[in-house]
Amino acid sequence: MLKGVNRVLLGLLGLGLFALGGGVLLGGLDLQRHWGFDVPGWWPFRGPGDVVLGTEGRTRWREEGWWWPTVIAVLAVLLALLLWWLFAQRRHRLGQVLVDSEDGAAARLDGRTLEDVIEEEAQALDGVARAHVRLTGRRTAPAARVRLLLEPHADPELILEQLSRETLAHVRDSAGLDRLPSKVRLREARHRADRVA
Repeated sequence: MLKGVNRVLLGLLGLGLFALGGGVLLGGLDLQRHWGFDVPGWWPFRGPGDVVLGTEGRTRWREEGWWWPTVIAVLAVLLALLLWWLFAQRRHRLGQVLVDSEDGAAARLDGRTLEDVIEEEAQALDGVARAHVRLTGRRTAPAARVRLLLEPHADPELILEQLSRETLAHVRDSAGLDRLPSKVRLREARHRADRVA
């Protein structure tokens, strides 16, 4: 869902910037006079001497009591939305995983090392060309995001079963984790078609 929202937001933002830039360029280069066409009456940029926001536009609502609080509130909401969107892009990567060492203290496992172990074991499976693993979640309750690039002869169902029953179970047991929820994405490696003579 985040990818879809990103695409829509970036598309709308790009369209708006393209329209604004085109309008400023049209007036700044006086293209309507050079190319012999008219712009609508509401068009703000009619020639090189026009500005994006004139004196009337800047001072129009200044004397109204509601103007500045409204401007500040709208800008604050816009800033909050942009910051939320920015932080939503960043997937949290676990630096450490805390496991119960059964002596009253929690042992710390390096998150990157655990990711490397899962990647190596996953790549050893028959039919897996490449694996990429990222641990997310909390330090006490990690989750794994696994991306596998499959070779053309690979059996996805068999690979998922082996990954779940062997690779992830082995890592979960050796790290002493109660559970390790995982999200797996499979993608097939592209290859050229064989020529038949």
